[in-house]
Amino acid sequence: MSLWISGSRGTSPAASRQPAWVLAGLYLFGIGFGFVEAAVVVDLRAVLAPADAHTAARLDGELFPMIPPERLARDNPTAGRLLRVEVLREAATLVLLAGAGIAIGRTFVGRFAAFVAAFGVWDLTYYAFLRCLIGWPASVWTWDILFLVPVPWSAPVLAPALVAATMVAAGSIVLVEEARGRAFRISGRQWTALVLGGMILIASFCWDWRAIAAGGMPGAFPWPMYLLGEAVGVGGFAHAWRSCRLAAGECFAAP
Repeated sequence: MSLWISGSRGTSPAASRQPAWVLAGLYLFGIGFGFVEAAVVVDLRAVLAPADAHTAARLDGELFPMIPPERLARDNPTAGRLLRVEVLREAATLVLLAGAGIAIGRTFVGRFAAFVAAFGVWDLTYYAFLRCLIGWPASVWTWDILFLVPVPWSAPVLAPALVAATMVAAGSIVLVEEARGRAFRISGRQWTALVLGGMILIASFCWDWRAIAAGGMPGAFPWPMYLLGEAVGVGGFAHAWRSCRLAAGECFAAP
């Protein structure tokens, strides 16, 4: 059984949009938002540097060991309040990216694809701008704290960067098809693979969250779990795209 999401009711020039303009607008949004995110982090580092020096002994520019939130709030109430605001800002980031997806996409699949592509561009340019502004990360093997919601996510920068690049590629493919007035069909099994792959990836990022939240150093990153999640997700999408290409007349026909 397949989930059929209809796009426009034809493939005439009036009904379709230029894919290049759709992607250009989305990429520009992601790039601009990536700089905003990097600027916020630069400001937060400057504000919290004294608290870090007082509360945790670590090298300048390093994120680990992470200061436990309760300890930060006790030793520096102002920094603790900023951390709570930061958690809300991260949640608002997802809302903003979802809003872009809803505005750009024509269907449920298209809106989700726009969200995914915008997320990927934002994440990649965030690291690029941080590198330009403050010289961090030193390499793709530098560890980063990815999110704080609902628990700390952490990984070498290479891991989220690869996921972000995959998201940009997959989301862009769907948006190009939709911009040409075509619908993109994803079966229940293919959705299962996409969701399962995403859950495995999230599990790999959160694998050592208890130790990190308690102020410990990250252990070895679970690369086998990570690569499994990436393979399952990419496999599900590739199968959906291949199925649509093999049955182009049925898959891309007007409903």
